Amino acid sequence: MPRDHTSRRPGRPARRTDASPDAERDLSAAPLYSPARVRDLLDRHGLRPTKSLGQNFLIDGNILRAIAEAGGAASGVPVLEIGPGLGVLTREIASRGAQVTALEKDERLRPVLAETLGGLDVNVIWGDALDFDYATLQAGTRVIANLPYYITGLLLSRFMRAPGIASATVLVQKEVGQRLAAQPGSENYGFLSAIAALYGSVQHVRDVPKGAFLPAPDVTSSVIRLDFDRTREAPEPAFLSFVEAALHHRRKTMRNNLRLTGMDGDAIDAALNATGLRPDVRAEDVSLGDLRDMALKLGVVR
Repeated sequence: MPRDHTSRRPGRPARRTDASPDAERDLSAAPLYSPARVRDLLDRHGLRPTKSLGQNFLIDGNILRAIAEAGGAASGVPVLEIGPGLGVLTREIASRGAQVTALEKDERLRPVLAETLGGLDVNVIWGDALDFDYATLQAGTRVIANLPYYITGLLLSRFMRAPGIASATVLVQKEVGQRLAAQPGSENYGFLSAIAALYGSVQHVRDVPKGAFLPAPDVTSSVIRLDFDRTREAPEPAFLSFVEAALHHRRKTMRNNLRLTGMDGDAIDAALNATGLRPDVRAEDVSLGDLRDMALKLGVVR
């Protein structure tokens, strides 16, 4: 993917012919996250937020500072941001001295980021975040991002598997945050909860109201921090597939879920009995340790 050191090639924004010099000076003094500045940037560059790209721009300074603080943005810390948009969160992170790399798919934002990130050493990589090789990131990288909601799960799974990523502090839909932090036996527990626990720990930082964005999304959001324990052995792909199958239908028993994959019913019954689990137990009520025992007894892992 091409690299563009945006901060080293600041663009010159076009002047608005309908604004007086005094009005322009007043607007430039406003914080970048202010609704007036955000609307001005969009208007001057002829942009409209694209719903298909999940573009909802933060306009709350307290939320921005909370995300940067919780994410560990500090001098010399390598930070990866997904979808910088207008550069509002990017600027907050970079102003703390972090070494920021930002992945942006929307090429229309080139002149905007050249303007908003002027004077900051931010490396913008233009391309799809789903095509990026996260295994190339240096050790200790922290992800801090307002994730596009439509690809949150895919991105989180890639962060978990990337050995260089130490943590991910991200804005997600509130219900996704609840699933990430859920424990076995709780209403929101599922596959996303399980794999998050396999790779590390999850902390709920704070909820974010709809009004903190422009345009406002349809749902409440949450800031979640995931810390990845790289001293653990990575879970085998076969075990991840087993957990996903066991948790696939939350309302079904684990036995029925596993039967849907073609496993023998008698073998499943024997494994449940040997693990000390009820025949009608749902996987959402089973600990990861017992799920691993089941996988071992069924010959899924060794």
